[in-house]
Amino acid sequence: MLDKRIWKTYCINWERLHNFIISRIHRTGSADMQQAVVSAGLQQTAGTEDIQWTYSRIGGLEMGFEGFSKEALKFLFENRMNNSKEWYEEHKPEYRKYVYEPFAELVKELEPAIKEIDESIITVPSKIISRVRRDTRFTKDKSLYRDNAWIVFLRDKTRMSATPCFWFELGQNGISYGVGYYSAQSASMARMREMILGRHPSFMAALKAYESQNEFVIGGESYKKCKYPDQPENIKQWLIRKNIYFENVHRDYRPAFSRELPEVLINGFRKLKPMYDFMLLVESSA
Repeated sequence: MLDKRIWKTYCINWERLHNFIISRIHRTGSADMQQAVVSAGLQQTAGTEDIQWTYSRIGGLEMGFEGFSKEALKFLFENRMNNSKEWYEEHKPEYRKYVYEPFAELVKELEPAIKEIDESIITVPSKIISRVRRDTRFTKDKSLYRDNAWIVFLRDKTRMSATPCFWFELGQNGISYGVGYYSAQSASMARMREMILGRHPSFMAALKAYESQNEFVIGGESYKKCKYPDQPENIKQWLIRKNIYFENVHRDYRPAFSRELPEVLINGFRKLKPMYDFMLLVESSA
């Protein structure tokens, strides 16, 4: 057993270190903790009374997630305001340092927990970190760049708008994270309502999970008139949705600026797993 007094140069705490080691065990198929520690880039420090470890690399990165910074928000804002490819290219190293690399580090730390929730979810940083440039083909707003950034964990990137996903977003007005659809298909929502009205066990598990926590709030565009007046109020708020998600919004940046953000997100995503499982079942039945 590894002693909880383990430390390393970049001060990653015990739980995060444990998650990295477990991920190496899963990847290598080894049940040998010592081998997993070495493969994670940790070396035992000789000649010390306490068990100590120095850190060289984890997940192919030089250091773990240390929190986002004001510089990330500053870059995103200025890039949007300048609205210039030339300005972006000139300041691209800032984007890599303050935006992309912290997001990539965050993904690496979330990966073991995400894979526990759903092993089919994509966790390759380059595939799930938002692009800095906007797609302006189908919008009146022709601004080249966005002033926010996010990661989205999902199974099929080609159906990003219509498949359930976990997300974390960093923007100019705060942060948000949760699970749900960006734009659910009408057939999926129709099937969801059928399962809700039939009190499907998966829905009942999702309802229980939602009502047993106070971190996330149900959201999504609603119909103006409820077609199910006889249903209990707590059920109606699911039935009236054209789209559905469960979201936590912070108007300050303290969680994002902290190295504890991965634990915040992992704990939150685990609470949301029953809702995610319900939506997956809806998609498989729609």
